[in-house]
Amino acid sequence: MQRIITSTALVFAGALLFTGCATSSNDGGTAQGGDDCEVVRVAVRDISNGAQNAILTSTEQAALLEKLDGYSERVDELDEQAADDSDLAAALDTLQEKIEAAETYAATLPTTATEDFEADADAQAAATGDIQTAAVAVTEVCSAE
Repeated sequence: MQRIITSTALVFAGALLFTGCATSSNDGGTAQGGDDCEVVRVAVRDISNGAQNAILTSTEQAALLEKLDGYSERVDELDEQAADDSDLAAALDTLQEKIEAAETYAATLPTTATEDFEADADAQAAATGDIQTAAVAVTEVCSAE
């Protein structure tokens, strides 16, 4: 129980940090344009938070894989829109890789929900932390332009 609380606290702290980064102002222009970059930041924040929450709350393999696939599709759509910006596209590719890597964690979940299942807190923390780091990198690339 303590590991779950610790993992949850770390994810929420990371989400708060990321939210602060995602909403910071950017006084300079960007190659994507301020509005386009804001759209990317908001979408990536939503994808990151959703994927992390799915990892932390899912107790069944198929349900998590379905959610991760949906987030992966959303990153693909953003990546297509960012094709003109190689740095942003590379950062989105990294986020995509981390979401796909979370499927390794999903493979540890039971195929049917069980009451006595206890998730691997270290694996959860690693998967959510990797996604969080990749999402922050996308925001930084977008903000730096």
